[in-house]
Amino acid sequence: MSEAITLRQWNRTLLQRQHLLARVDEDAIEVLDRCVGMQSQDPRAAFFGLWSRIADFEPAELDELMIDREVVRIALLRSTVFLLDAEDARWIRPLAGPILQRELDQAYIPRLTSADPSRVLDDAAGLLAGREVTGAQLGKELAVRHPGENPSTLTGIARCGLPLVQVPPRGLWRGHGSPTYRLFDEWVGPGEPAVVDDDARADLIRLYLRGFGPTTVKAIQMWSGLTRLRPLVEKMEADWELVRLTGPHGEVLFDLDGLPVADPDLPAPVRLVAPFDHVIGAQADRIRVAEPEMYRRTVTPNGRSPGFVFIDGFLSGTWHLGDDEAPRVEFLRPVSDAERREVDAEVERLRDFLACT
Repeated sequence: MSEAITLRQWNRTLLQRQHLLARVDEDAIEVLDRCVGMQSQDPRAAFFGLWSRIADFEPAELDELMIDREVVRIALLRSTVFLLDAEDARWIRPLAGPILQRELDQAYIPRLTSADPSRVLDDAAGLLAGREVTGAQLGKELAVRHPGENPSTLTGIARCGLPLVQVPPRGLWRGHGSPTYRLFDEWVGPGEPAVVDDDARADLIRLYLRGFGPTTVKAIQMWSGLTRLRPLVEKMEADWELVRLTGPHGEVLFDLDGLPVADPDLPAPVRLVAPFDHVIGAQADRIRVAEPEMYRRTVTPNGRSPGFVFIDGFLSGTWHLGDDEAPRVEFLRPVSDAERREVDAEVERLRDFLACT
């Protein structure tokens, strides 16, 4: 019989593994690796994600990692932009190939009037060779070779069909400008993926469980965008690599063997969680940090994500930056005076962080 865990155990285990119970004194790249990268279509989201996890985190540290090409911003799992270790991107990008191909087939190829998609990709690779190009410029140059086609459609085909890195200055703390692309192997350097195929899928499962477990197979698949992972998860369990647990609502959960479940009584200080943060976004197991109805109130019509206010480990409000760059908090439930004071203190920490140059 599998061990049963309570909701608070599930909650505290996730937050502990995500360094959201106590900020750690570690390098940014180590925390990025433990979180399997961070969502980064909002260029500053990863900075806020690291600020909420690392003691005395300074934006310049992440800027240097991007400028030195140790971490990259690239369309990856779920076809969204991730910021992660460049060498991890090298082997995870092929796993995302089918997801990106599906977007290509469904969102872009039907918009073509007559161009051959393979020719568009060949031309895009040629135009990008040895240079960095903005998305808008790439679309214009491709449209010269494929008259009558929409430039943004042509850029979308290149983004899905080629391993393209979004290069600085966009993505830096004080960066600016529209997305500018380089071919991955030209930006990072040529090399072979460390693992491929099922070995790579198994490594991705291990990384996810280390950072987000214990969790359901559905949650692994939702976060990664990959499908049909259950047979591989069950094989890893049969090989004594994974253990099975029972969640508070009867969920079948898997975890890496040997990783402990957290004490449910661990304190969870207030945290201002980053927009799009994977601790709450793209989560089939979101119930461990948010009541479903409360989370639905945070969803915006345009798909933009607010920041999230966690009190005692659970979603209790949202935050965003006003036009003056000042943080503003909106509570989703009544809060006590003591909770409000703790939120105010965290907001002040964020103000100090925003003042970093």
